[in-house]
Amino acid sequence: MAGNREGGRLVYADLMRVAAMLAVIVIHVSAGWLESLPVGTADWHALNLWDSLTRWAVPVFVMCSGMFLLDPKKSLSLPTLFFRHFLRLVAALLFWGVVYHLLYDFLGGTLSLESLPHALYAVVLGNTETHLWFLTMMMGLYLLTPLLRAFLRGASRGDLHWFFLLYGLFMLVLPLFLRLRGSQTVTLYANQFYLNFTLAYVGYFVAGYYLKAYTLGRIAEGLIYLLGIAGAVATAAGTTLLSHRAGGLDVTLYSYLTPNVAAMAVAVFVLFRYVLGISDERSRKGRVSAIAECGFGVYLSHVIFLILLRHFGLSAPPIPAAVAVPLLTLVLFLPSYVLSWLLHKLPVVGRYLT
Repeated sequence: MAGNREGGRLVYADLMRVAAMLAVIVIHVSAGWLESLPVGTADWHALNLWDSLTRWAVPVFVMCSGMFLLDPKKSLSLPTLFFRHFLRLVAALLFWGVVYHLLYDFLGGTLSLESLPHALYAVVLGNTETHLWFLTMMMGLYLLTPLLRAFLRGASRGDLHWFFLLYGLFMLVLPLFLRLRGSQTVTLYANQFYLNFTLAYVGYFVAGYYLKAYTLGRIAEGLIYLLGIAGAVATAAGTTLLSHRAGGLDVTLYSYLTPNVAAMAVAVFVLFRYVLGISDERSRKGRVSAIAECGFGVYLSHVIFLILLRHFGLSAPPIPAAVAVPLLTLVLFLPSYVLSWLLHKLPVVGRYLT
């Protein structure tokens, strides 16, 4: 298997999580700013490029979970799945959902003793900060994990290829086709199959396991890189074309459930497994693993600091966007990592919050 292990951890997976964590921040820095600019300006093109080239981040996070949780060779009991994994997501959703509601109350000058129960009630009803959708999506995948593991125990490589063909057709290609060119007939048949809900992000989840468990040939690897590059070009150029046509930002090709983004995500995963890596120096591996351990917390908390930047009018600095995006990404990452690290150190509850 490609990739080095350090202390039982798969190093290329840790490195990939760190890259995905930074890419998510880039997306959130770019997205809101992009919507406020006229289509076709220099800053708009720069932001579109940053956003397009990092859309693989969330799918890669899903793939990183699937590569470990779905391995049928590793034991995973229902109690372990529920108490170690599923409950962690529930706790994180409740905690961070409440934190964001209280933050908005504080910034709006309406924070009071009633804010906490009101925030908790709102979270229970599903009213949470936008990026927390990832938690509920992952809950669904965890519920499906025992069934997927049973499937993978008996599935051949050919069975998995058939699965990916169905996933690509019904979850990536057809929905994009229908968004770009509506068809009542295709919509009717697609809806009658009822595959959209079932497959959703499961394809990425299973792909993580597949790409870890099976070795790719050189031709397949090269083809994946070419498709990944084509996906990146299609995302950036296609978004520009669709936005000019619509007279405003068209985010159709930004969707994580599109062939172009899927191609980028698979290419990034393969690139980290087979090409990218870090030296055998133990301290360097340790640093990457330490950052990766706090990556979940960084994802959950970085929007706090983005909200603060927006509140004080600093989320769109008067410098070229091409430079501002990486600068703001660093500005958001540093306090988010510190906060995540501190919470992670809390006894008992720390691992459930980060």
